[in-house]
Amino acid sequence: MATATATYPPPPPYYRLYTDYERDLTSAPEPPPPIQGTYLLYGSSYTTDDILPSLEDQGVRQLYPKGPNLDFKKELRSLNRELQLHILELADVLIARPSQYARRVEDISLIFKNLHHLLNSLRPHQGRATLIHILELQIQRRKQAVDDIKRRREEAQRLIKEAVGTLEGQ
Repeated sequence: MATATATYPPPPPYYRLYTDYERDLTSAPEPPPPIQGTYLLYGSSYTTDDILPSLEDQGVRQLYPKGPNLDFKKELRSLNRELQLHILELADVLIARPSQYARRVEDISLIFKNLHHLLNSLRPHQGRATLIHILELQIQRRKQAVDDIKRRREEAQRLIKEAVGTLEGQ
């Protein structure tokens, strides 16, 4: 004996809230307001404020100077050179005294954390620059589209004048 089963599960019960949506667009319930402040997700507390915590807040020693007038390019280059030097020192330590590598690895980890923090502090600037670039490309494409439309319109007007001239000449 065969039993009949549904191919798909039944819709969720809240679908009834949207029954008159095609006739009355305001009949659907409003979406919930955006979350503000802190919220709990999978047992961890998060915040909606987009603030990069300082290295001190994270318990990491900062290797570059503090202040608003920080030369990012100079500091990134300096940290990169320091990282290269520490990696070479680590290679020397691993060859000469393999048991004493832990301190060098900690130093390299500290440099990486500082590099990562500097790069993360540049993310808002990168986002703005990317947005500006995207908007400039959109403006350029729209100007090209307008120029193409104008060119085609002029070509169509020329063809119409030729056709009218041909018809009048007969």
